[in-house]
Amino acid sequence: MRAWAVVAMMFLFMLINFADKAVIGLAAVPIIADLHLTNEQFGQVGSAFFLFFSISAVLIGFLVNRVSTKWVLTAMALIWAFTQLPMLGVVSLPILFASRIVLGAGEGPAYPVALHAVYKWFANERRTLPTSLVAIGGAIGAGVVAPLLTWVILTFSWHAAFGFLGIVGLVWVAVWMIVGKEGPLDTHQTEAGGGGLTHVPYATLLTSRTAIGVFIAGFSAYWALTLAVVWLPAFLVKAAGYTPTQTGWIVTLPSLLQMVLSPIVGYVSQRLLLTGTTSRVSRGLLGGGCVAGAGLAMILLSKSTGSYEQIPLVAVTFAIGSLIYTLGPALIGEISPVRQRGAMLGISNAIYTLAGLAAPWLMGHIIDIGANPAEGFRSGFELGGSIILVGGLLAMVLINPERDLERFRQTGVTAAGLRASPPAAQA
Repeated sequence: MRAWAVVAMMFLFMLINFADKAVIGLAAVPIIADLHLTNEQFGQVGSAFFLFFSISAVLIGFLVNRVSTKWVLTAMALIWAFTQLPMLGVVSLPILFASRIVLGAGEGPAYPVALHAVYKWFANERRTLPTSLVAIGGAIGAGVVAPLLTWVILTFSWHAAFGFLGIVGLVWVAVWMIVGKEGPLDTHQTEAGGGGLTHVPYATLLTSRTAIGVFIAGFSAYWALTLAVVWLPAFLVKAAGYTPTQTGWIVTLPSLLQMVLSPIVGYVSQRLLLTGTTSRVSRGLLGGGCVAGAGLAMILLSKSTGSYEQIPLVAVTFAIGSLIYTLGPALIGEISPVRQRGAMLGISNAIYTLAGLAAPWLMGHIIDIGANPAEGFRSGFELGGSIILVGGLLAMVLINPERDLERFRQTGVTAAGLRASPPAAQA
C-alpha cells in the first residue's frame, strides 16, 4: 500500500511539473500581446526554461545517490511553488525570463528523482507499469488540465494561472510530508539493477549501446514535447484558426491518448519480460518504434490542412513519442548498478532535455522568417519530424541491454565493482 501511495504522489508530482511547463504555452497569445514580444523572443523565453534544466538534473541525480529522495522532492516542489507566485504581480520580460530559468532549474531533476523514489519500491521486472503511471502524471499536467488553466486565463488573467499552480504545489508538499517514505530497495540492494554489479565505470555506462540509444530517443521525443508545451496552442490559434477555448480542449488529446497508451504499453512490455522476451525487444524496439512513429506523424502534420487530418495527427504526434519515457528509464535502471542509478537517470534526463534549449527558439525563429505564421509552423514541424523520425530509428538499432550487461562482465567488472587486483590494491 505504501509503495502505491508513493507512486500516486509521484503521479501528482509530475502532473504539477508538466502543468508548470504547459501554462506558458497556454498563455502564449496574451503574454506576447501584453509584453509586446516577437515570436522569436517568446521562443527564447521557452528555451530559457531549459538553461539550467540539464545541469540541475545531473547534479541532483548524483545527490540522490546519497540523500533521501523525500527531502529532495520536497525542496524541489517548494522551489516550483515560490517561483510561480511572483507572476501574480507586474511582470516584465526580464522577470519572465528569471522566473522560467529558476523554475527550469528546479524542475530539471523531477522525472529521474521521482522514478528513483519509485524504483526503491519495485524490483527491475516489475518497474515498467509504475513507471508508466508516473509518466501519465506528466501527460495529464501537459494536456488534461489545459481546459482548466485556459478557463483561469480567460476568466481572470494569465497571471492568475501561474499563481494557481504555485498554490497547488504548496498543497502537494503538505501531503508529501505525511505520505513520503524511502522504499526497501535502497542503495544496499545490489540485485535491483546493473545485473548484480555494485559499480560500473560511468564512461562504460554512458557509452554503452543501450544508454546511447535511450539518450537519442529521449532527446528526439523531447523535441516534440517542448514544441507541444511552448508552441502547440499558438499554432492552433494563429495558424490553424481555432479559438482559445477550442485550443484548450484540442491540446488535451495527446495527453488523453498517452493516458491510454502508457499503461497499456507498460503492461505489455512487463508481460513480455516476465514471459522471457528480451528487453531489447520488449523495451528497446517498442520504445524506439514509438519515437519513430511520432516523427512520421509530425511530418504529416506539417502537410495537413483540414481539421479532420490535423486533430488526429496532433494527438498522435505529441503522444506516442513520450512512451519512451516509460520504457527508457527502465532500460537505464536495468543496466545501472543501484548505487549509480540516480545519477544515470539524472544524466539521461539532462541529455533528453537539451532539446528544450533548441526546439522552442528555433521554431520561433522559423515562424518569424516564414512568409506567414502558417507556413512558418509547417516548416518547423517538418524539420522537427525529420529529427524525431531519425532518432527513433537509431534507437531501435542501438538499444540492447543484454549485450551491454554481458560486456560489462567480460571487461572485468566484478560483483564488488572492482577489477581483479591484489588485496592491497583493492584496499
